[in-house]
Amino acid sequence: MPTHPNPYRQGLERNPANHVPLSPTSLVQWAADVYPDRCAVIHGSLRRTWRETWERARRLASALAARDIGEGDTVAVMLPNIPEMIEAHYAVPLTRAVLNSINTRLDASMVAFILQHSDSKVLITDREFSATAQAALAELAAAGRALPFVIDVDDSQYQGPGERVGAIDYESFIAAGDPQGICLYPEDEWDAIGLNYTSGTTGNPKGVVVHHRGAYLNAVANIVAWNLPRHPVYLWTLPMFHCNGWCFPWTNPAVAGTQVCLRKVEPAAIFELIREHRVTHYCGAPIVHSTLINAPAALREGIDWPVKCMVAGAAPPASMIEGMARMGWEVTHVYGLTEVYGPASVCASHDDWAELPLADRVERNGRQGVRYQLQQGLTVMDAQTMTEVPRDGQTMGEVMFRGNIVMKGYLKNPSATTEAFRDGWFHTGDLGVLYPDGYVKLKDRAKDIIISGGENISSIEVEDALYKHPAVLACAVVARPDEKWGETPLAFVELKADRMPATPQDSAALAAEIIEHCRQHLARFKCPREVRFLVVPKTSTGKIQKHVLRAQVGSAGAIG
Repeated sequence: MPTHPNPYRQGLERNPANHVPLSPTSLVQWAADVYPDRCAVIHGSLRRTWRETWERARRLASALAARDIGEGDTVAVMLPNIPEMIEAHYAVPLTRAVLNSINTRLDASMVAFILQHSDSKVLITDREFSATAQAALAELAAAGRALPFVIDVDDSQYQGPGERVGAIDYESFIAAGDPQGICLYPEDEWDAIGLNYTSGTTGNPKGVVVHHRGAYLNAVANIVAWNLPRHPVYLWTLPMFHCNGWCFPWTNPAVAGTQVCLRKVEPAAIFELIREHRVTHYCGAPIVHSTLINAPAALREGIDWPVKCMVAGAAPPASMIEGMARMGWEVTHVYGLTEVYGPASVCASHDDWAELPLADRVERNGRQGVRYQLQQGLTVMDAQTMTEVPRDGQTMGEVMFRGNIVMKGYLKNPSATTEAFRDGWFHTGDLGVLYPDGYVKLKDRAKDIIISGGENISSIEVEDALYKHPAVLACAVVARPDEKWGETPLAFVELKADRMPATPQDSAALAAEIIEHCRQHLARFKCPREVRFLVVPKTSTGKIQKHVLRAQVGSAGAIG
C-alpha cells in the first residue's frame, strides 16, 4: 500500500451538492415531478394521480409532525392493500419516523406485543381489524402501557363489520395537514425506515429493522431483476405488510406505474381486475399462483396478454412453475427473507433455456438463483467452517447473504443480531446447494430436514413429488418419529375440490395412490409413510405453517 497522501481525497469532500443520502421517498417525489398526471392508484372507482398521491402523503406527514412524530418514533399500521397503506409508506419516512407494518392476521396479544415492543406512538387501523385493535389496546392499558394515538380508516370498498377505535378518522386527520408541508429526507441513509416483525413459530417475533439505503437499493433492484418497464400496471396481490410489499410501494413510483389495490386475495376478483385494468405485473407466494392455476378456466377469459408474475416465499413446486408456463404467463422466481427486504436473489434466465424441454426449463426456473445486482453476496456455506460448499448440486450448507440489502438488525435484540451476522454474513437458516453455474437451490429450512436412518431427506423434494399428483392442491411434509428409522416423512395434503374422497375407503385408496405416485419419482426411503388429508394451514402471505402441522404429528387420524 502506498504511504503518500491520496490526492483523490484532498479537497474532494462530500457536500450537499455531490452527496445526498439515498431514500426511496425520493422516487415518489420523482414520479410526482415527472409524471404528475399519470394514474398512480386505482381502488374500486377511485383514481388518483401521482401528484395527488404525493400531496396526500405530504399532508399525512405534516399532520403526523404536528403531533410531534419524528426521528426515532414509530408509526404502526394495520391496513390491507388500500391507498392509505401506500400513502403511509410514503408519508411516515418523510417525518424521519419508522413505519411498523403489522400483519393483519395476528391475534390481539401479538399485536399488543408489537405495539409495546416497538413503542408505537401512532396506530392507523382499518375498520375491518377494529376488534383486534381494541383488544390489543385493552391489553396494553391493563398492563399500564402507554397507548398510541389511533387513526381510523373507513375504506369505501369494505362492507363488513367493525367500528371506530380512535378519536379521529384518516380523512379528517390528513385534512389538517399541508400538501406542501414536511418533506424530510434522512440525515443518514443508514437510518431506519421500516420495522417488520418476523412470523415466529415459537415465542415472540423479532423486529427486523431496515434502512433507507437498503429500501432504495432493493426498490431499484426489483426493476433491474424483473426487467420492469416504464408505466406497468401492478396488482397488489402481495400484502404490503409483508416486508413492505417487497419494496414495491417504492419500486412502482420509480417507473411511474399504476398500482391496483386489492383488499383480499380471491381468484375471481384477481382475474376481474387483471381484465378490467389490463394488469401487467403482480407478485405473490406459490400458493397464490397455484390458486390461480387451479381456478376455473372461464375466469381467465378475455386475458389474452402475457401477465408477468413474481413468485417467492417457500420454494415453489415444479408443478406451479409448469402450470404458469402452460397458462402463458411469465414467472420470475425470486428468493429472500424479511431480513433482506423480501427478495434479494433471482433465478436469472438464460436465452438457451428457451430451447430446453418444458421439464428442464421448469427445473432451471425452480432454483433460487443468484444475487440481485445491487446485493453484494449470496452463497451456500458450511456454517461451522464458513467455507463455500462444492458446486456439485448435492452438498448441502446454509444459504447466506451479505451486502447493502441486509437489515440493520433486530430491534432491542443484540444477541440475535450478533448471531445472525456471525462471521460477516447474514445466516438465513435455509439449507441449500450450489450448482456448477453458481445458482443456489433451496433444499429446506434447517429445522425441516428429515433424518431417516442417518440419511437426510429434503421435505421440499418430497413436496415437489407430491405436487405432481393431479389431486394435490397444497401439501407439506414433516418428520414423524419412527422407532426403527428415527424419522420418516409424513405428508399433509390438501386436495383439489373435485378430488375429495366420499368415504373412508376412498380416502385410504387415494392415500395409497399418492404414496405409490411418490415412489415413481423418489427413492423409496424418501417417500411418505403416511398421508393425512386436510386444509393445509397457511399464513396471510401464503406460507404453509409447518409448526402447526408438527403439533398434529402425534395425533390420531392417519390415512394411508
